[in-house]
Amino acid sequence: MADPSPEAPGPAGHTMRDFLGEDAWSDLLTRATHRQHRAGTLLLRQGEPGTHVLAVVSGATKVTRHEPDGNRTLLAFRGPGELLGEIAVLDDRGRSASVEAMSRCVVGVVGKPVFLRFATEYGLFPLLVRYALSRLRESDQARAGGDVTGRLAAVLVRLADIAGESVPRGGDSLELALTRDDLAQHLRISRNTVTAALTGLSRYVRVSRKRIVIDDLPALRGVEATVVSRD
Repeated sequence: MADPSPEAPGPAGHTMRDFLGEDAWSDLLTRATHRQHRAGTLLLRQGEPGTHVLAVVSGATKVTRHEPDGNRTLLAFRGPGELLGEIAVLDDRGRSASVEAMSRCVVGVVGKPVFLRFATEYGLFPLLVRYALSRLRESDQARAGGDVTGRLAAVLVRLADIAGESVPRGGDSLELALTRDDLAQHLRISRNTVTAALTGLSRYVRVSRKRIVIDDLPALRGVEATVVSRD
């Protein structure tokens, strides 16, 4: 099999598919059982054993962790080309976080023995370390300062983009299983600040208790672009 050397991926690579290359990623998907899930479905549960990994084929997901003090922390958003749950498979400990579908999702389920064999064949263990580091850098960038409305618009646009084929066509809305608390945690700002920013975007975005609905994605892109050009 081809050898995707840890030195091969370019600096723009962020997902596991980027790191692996299309051939290896496609090979991984041929070894997976594909499943479809609705928005709000719990895909991986914190504390459960690492019996399998998930390769995200389409849709958007969020990664959350329940802390010892009872609070919940949103760690990241993940979309197509991402691998989920690999750390628990590699270290034989319980899952450190939960993963929930935010939109309609298709995932490839790869059992632990199959994934470990795949990782050995492709020499992935050094690459998995680089993958984890790239995730940390991405999280830090998302929390950088700046105009709150612009940052919020950018997050929502990114989520619509990573939802991929889950985004409706013909001017329909995109519904995400996402809350104001999620956005506040992700951006490291207060819930009240998020609420105020969403009010400013109310022509393009609707909010309910457990859902955020994007009604006008092109206009939301325009808000993001305007703020970026001002900066």
